[in-house]
Amino acid sequence: MSLTAGIRKTFDRFIGGRGEFSITVPVMDGALKPNDYLERAAALAVVEQADNAVVVGEKLLISSGSRVLELRGDGDRRVHSEHDAPISCLGVSHVGALAIGLDGVGVKIAGGRYDGTQVDRVAGMPLICPTAAIFLAEDLLLVSNGSATFPAAQWSHDLIHHGRSGSVVRIDLSAGKAVELAGGLSFPAGLSVRHDTSDILVTEAWRHRLLIVETDAPSAPREVLAGLPAYPGRICRSAAGGYWLSFLAARSQLQEFVLREDRFRRRMIAEIDPAFWIAPTLSSGHSFKEPLQAGGVIRLGIHKPWAPTRSYGLVVRLDADLQPVWSAHSRADGTRHGITSLAEVDGELVVTSKGKGEVVLIDHVALAEPLDLMVPTEHAA
Repeated sequence: MSLTAGIRKTFDRFIGGRGEFSITVPVMDGALKPNDYLERAAALAVVEQADNAVVVGEKLLISSGSRVLELRGDGDRRVHSEHDAPISCLGVSHVGALAIGLDGVGVKIAGGRYDGTQVDRVAGMPLICPTAAIFLAEDLLLVSNGSATFPAAQWSHDLIHHGRSGSVVRIDLSAGKAVELAGGLSFPAGLSVRHDTSDILVTEAWRHRLLIVETDAPSAPREVLAGLPAYPGRICRSAAGGYWLSFLAARSQLQEFVLREDRFRRRMIAEIDPAFWIAPTLSSGHSFKEPLQAGGVIRLGIHKPWAPTRSYGLVVRLDADLQPVWSAHSRADGTRHGITSLAEVDGELVVTSKGKGEVVLIDHVALAEPLDLMVPTEHAA
């Protein structure tokens, strides 16, 4: 950090309410205007802990706990494979091989030329939090390691502890070597190859932004979209152009305030059950012990959809320039929260709500429409 930047940071901290010490949260407006479209979308299947969706040939695979399930159009399912640890991500190669992230363990390859290969360390550091994986070629794999301290299941712990130990790594399966392309990231949660380039889009959850990372050699990431009102998760390309972006939870002023109040934050960590921290979560409303923010209390038997909430459901479409153009929401009064992945299948968008344990199908006309014709409304369909 430069001297000027250090002085500015000290000044912002002293007077409060400026720079990174501001507790304002960007409003959801324009293309992000709240609606209930995600809540009204069709359910494909109820899958406990539904997390990462990928398409292998004509098969739709969903990770669920330590299993990979194959879902069929009629909602039927079969167990594709079972593993020794919870699955934290899936990636698929052009030949159908799977990269399976095992939470707290590393990444294992199933199928293809490198079947059985396992990577558990990169540059001497443990690969304990694989959050996303994509193949650049059959023998070249990119993995985002969300944290060097916490497994993926403890993602909110990393946020509350101000985690900045995430990285993006390139693994050469043929040579058995791995290179860290970018480090010091605040929970990189999603990866996607950018259209018509070899650059990689990376979602950095705790800094609420999208980055570009080059694949050739380690370099400083470039910010391309910032100031998001929620914590971005996995991202995938759309066949019609642009990208689909999932969000783990929405930001709130209360959570932002706690993240900046170090004395309170440290006492909360030391004295309170993590299930009841003032922190985002994939689902909420299951216990009277959960923290509430004024306005989030049920009044006259009604939970207002615009109430502050610990969990939220949000899917956003980005155009080729990475600008939001459409969104689908499940608000405070909904249940399809904690959106962890997306995948396009036969002109429809498959969305996993890990918070509810459900796979949702969005028959979205905009999948085939030009992006400039998309108009986000309360009842967009």
